[in-house]
Amino acid sequence: MGTDNRKGVLYAAFTASMWGFMAIVLKVITYDLSPVTVVWFRFLFAFLMLGTWTIIFRRKDFRIFLRPPPLLLLAALFLALNYTGFIAGIKYVSPSSSQIFIQIAPVSFALSGIIIFREHVNWKHIVGFILVLAGIGLFYSEQLHDLVSGGENFTLGIMLVLGGGLAWASFATSQKVLLQKIAPNQLNLFIYGVCALALSPFVKFSQLSGMTALNWYILSYLGLNTVLAYGSLALAIKYTEATRVSVIITLNPIITFVTMAILTRMHVSWIEPESFSLLSLLGALFVLGGAIVVISAGWKR
Repeated sequence: MGTDNRKGVLYAAFTASMWGFMAIVLKVITYDLSPVTVVWFRFLFAFLMLGTWTIIFRRKDFRIFLRPPPLLLLAALFLALNYTGFIAGIKYVSPSSSQIFIQIAPVSFALSGIIIFREHVNWKHIVGFILVLAGIGLFYSEQLHDLVSGGENFTLGIMLVLGGGLAWASFATSQKVLLQKIAPNQLNLFIYGVCALALSPFVKFSQLSGMTALNWYILSYLGLNTVLAYGSLALAIKYTEATRVSVIITLNPIITFVTMAILTRMHVSWIEPESFSLLSLLGALFVLGGAIVVISAGWKR
């Protein structure tokens, strides 16, 4: 593995670790704040942090705001839809469930690598897609059976998460193209700023007044997570193949599952406990295994 590929793998692994804990934190914060308010704060925090760094070290990067390419505006829209769809969906489903269904994102990104970037395709992709679809169907039906009283909300949550996943795949595909001409710092700076500005009319600012110190800490963590995870993702995509990045970030639900299992065993009061049947766990394994198969199958060009 060359130096650039090694860098890409390390950056992708860091992104996966950041996203593994994020679903849990998002579930907690949605008890008190609206999804759009949380998303807006994440983008604003990320823009202010990255903007401060840019003013000090790379002031010329602000030129991207003067004549942004249309694809960059589209990428910002896709990422805003991803953030909003995922956190809106997580209000109705558990962190682990949301992490299973969001796997439509890297799988769709891998598909874009095959179609757009002409990465290799073979029978493994077909097997992988079948496993993913079978796993999602099995996991969904089993979870819905266990959540009959909240079936409609569970379905709504899943649809929102899936929509957010498809939006992320569109964002990542656009980003892969844009990074050929635009520096990662410029790309992220523009996207954070535009998304924060676009969402501001829909923010419930009244929820921020009188908020507890703990919630401010949580929001700050989410903002920092945005800066570090997406900065690392941009570098990962820059240094290595879309398929290689996707297969690594697909593993982040494992962190969520293990953490939620520990929290459930500890009987904490600040998040709802999770329990999965054997069929649900089998469905989750199908989704993760299928995603890894379909993504890794595209490594060869």
